[in-house]
Amino acid sequence: MSDASTIPISPDDSPSMVLELIYQLKIKDVMTGALITAKRGDSLRHIQGIMRDNYITGLPIAENLRLLGIVSIDDIVTALDKGYIDESAEMHMTRNVIVLEDDMPLSFAISYLNKFRFGRFPVLNKNRELVGIITSKDVIKALLVEMNREVLKLEETQRMNHAAPANDGATELEFSTTRYDFEAAGHASTEIKKALKGLELDPKLVRRIAVACYELEINQVVHSYGGTIRCSIRGDTVTIVAADSGPGIPNLDLALQEGWSTANEWIRSLGFGAGMGLTNTKRVSDEFFIESEVGTGTTVRSVIRIGEAAS
Repeated sequence: MSDASTIPISPDDSPSMVLELIYQLKIKDVMTGALITAKRGDSLRHIQGIMRDNYITGLPIAENLRLLGIVSIDDIVTALDKGYIDESAEMHMTRNVIVLEDDMPLSFAISYLNKFRFGRFPVLNKNRELVGIITSKDVIKALLVEMNREVLKLEETQRMNHAAPANDGATELEFSTTRYDFEAAGHASTEIKKALKGLELDPKLVRRIAVACYELEINQVVHSYGGTIRCSIRGDTVTIVAADSGPGIPNLDLALQEGWSTANEWIRSLGFGAGMGLTNTKRVSDEFFIESEVGTGTTVRSVIRIGEAAS
């Protein structure tokens, strides 16, 4: 599609505030829900008019909330060039459409936009109904709005001069994960970030903790039968332990290689299975330990020392 664009956000160098937002927000919080669609019997000329009148460059073809395909501005240009602009959308629409689900974390939409370089993605709900469209413009606008809110909160906190109390004791947090529960994916990492807010830690350190929590949490949702994410904040050390109930990892050496993954095609189609979860966790950790037994489960321990923000 001709309006393809990327979003310059990376877990390696983006500000911690931005990372927190992309892990916390869901696609349904950002997408455009006021849908403009066409029917499969509509002519490409009619669709061209809809695009022109609404300043859009792609149109879902849907009936009764069921997505049938999509027509892009490139399809319209080709139809004009080859002389079939008066034929129906059904004859020339793209049928194999890559979609997102509304309960996925916003990070997935960013990954899709950067990976596929399409201008937009249709969004479906759990019932496979078309409920929205998400574009790079939607993502950037939402992040700007949310960042502004966070800045206002920070300014208010500084104005009130509420000093955070020293964390002399230990803080223990525990969260459960469920296989393929994408709606809850990111909850543990978000709550752990909240618990760290009052400690006035280096933003780079907080980012490392967030990356480790999120990668381990997503790994459990995608690859395990479910498990727990435990975070212990004691003195100058943050320890994250992710333990699941299976199926286990047959070859740990392969699992720790970048790009190696056992994810099936369905998981890959959702934007998972890049094979970077464990390697990213190891990269941001000061200490990293993993043990796994096939049929029993996997335990990963990531230790990040407070005061050693550089990675």
